[in-house]
Amino acid sequence: MYYLKCLLLPVLSALTIGTVSAQGEAKMKVLLQKDGPTGPVDTVKLVRNALKVDPLLFLRGEVPLYYERVLSPRVSLELAVGLTTRNTMDLPRSHENADSYSAGERMITRPSFHAGLRYYVTKDMEPQGFYFQGEFAYIEHAKDISLKDKRGRMTDVVLRDESLFRDGRLYIGYQRLASTNNFLLDAYFGAGLRSSSLNSVHERLDLENNEWSNTQEASNDQVTAIFFGVKMGYGF
Repeated sequence: MYYLKCLLLPVLSALTIGTVSAQGEAKMKVLLQKDGPTGPVDTVKLVRNALKVDPLLFLRGEVPLYYERVLSPRVSLELAVGLTTRNTMDLPRSHENADSYSAGERMITRPSFHAGLRYYVTKDMEPQGFYFQGEFAYIEHAKDISLKDKRGRMTDVVLRDESLFRDGRLYIGYQRLASTNNFLLDAYFGAGLRSSSLNSVHERLDLENNEWSNTQEASNDQVTAIFFGVKMGYGF
């Protein structure tokens, strides 16, 4: 079997070189590795998939895990699923505001989803370079707020504060694989149209009478929003 592998290796190498030459612009990266001086020779697989996280989204109350799959030398599919938590950073003009840290608030975990199609400007057998990406995102934030009586004391009455966002986004970005391993960085910036459904709880203090009041307001709106971030991950 060992000698058969040694005989097949030159044939397979010739076929590989011929295939790469026929592809013209396509960029094939093949690296050789050995187990030992007399060990079997094999080729390292090209990166066709990647798992990524975006730490900036953690500050905005979302923890998604991204998966990218290469479809062609210029096109890839990117999907993400995650959970929402407390938002600590405002996103301008988006209705996505930072959550307060006041007593009587309890965060409710909700799901989030992303689905995008990415087009790389330069052909490459691995997912890297400048790109444009269209994406749909579904994000839901929720928390329970314990109401106060007229004197400001907490009661057992709870109202649900909810925000639901459906986004159509367009990004421009740059993704790069490390030269010595499969770790990657993916920086992006873009804008989108956001459809928001808000069910907001408002607490007000009447300073004249020193009394608290609570109201709940529902609204639906469409706004433009700006998105940016840096993803980190590993390709395989």
